Amino acid sequence: MASGYGVNGGPSRCFPFWQELLSCYVVNTTEFDDSGKAKCAGHMEDYYECLHHRKEAARVKALQAAYRAAEAKKLKENPPNATQIRNLGLLDKEDDTKKVLGSS
Repeated sequence: MASGYGVNGGPSRCFPFWQELLSCYVVNTTEFDDSGKAKCAGHMEDYYECLHHRKEAARVKALQAAYRAAEAKKLKENPPNATQIRNLGLLDKEDDTKKVLGSS
C-alpha cells in the first residue's frame, strides 16, 4: 500500500525490501555523486518483484504451458478408442468415462 502500512495495520509486505534498497542508496551514494546507484540494482529488482510479482507470474505461466503440453502429449500417445468415446456419460460405462477423462 502507498501509505507503508499493510492491510492489517502493520508494515507492508514489501517494507523489508524497501529498507534494504534505501540502506543501499544511503551507503553507496552522496548528495553530489549518484554513481553508486548501480550497486543497488539487485535490491531494486527484489523490491519491484515484491511489488509486482512479474517473475513469479512468468514462472507460473511457463509451468502451466509445460503441464498443458504434457497432457496433450499423453493424450496423443494413448488416444481413446471410438467405443470409449461413444460410451461417455452412459450408465454402466463409468470405466470408459474414467479412461477417457484420465481420472482415477
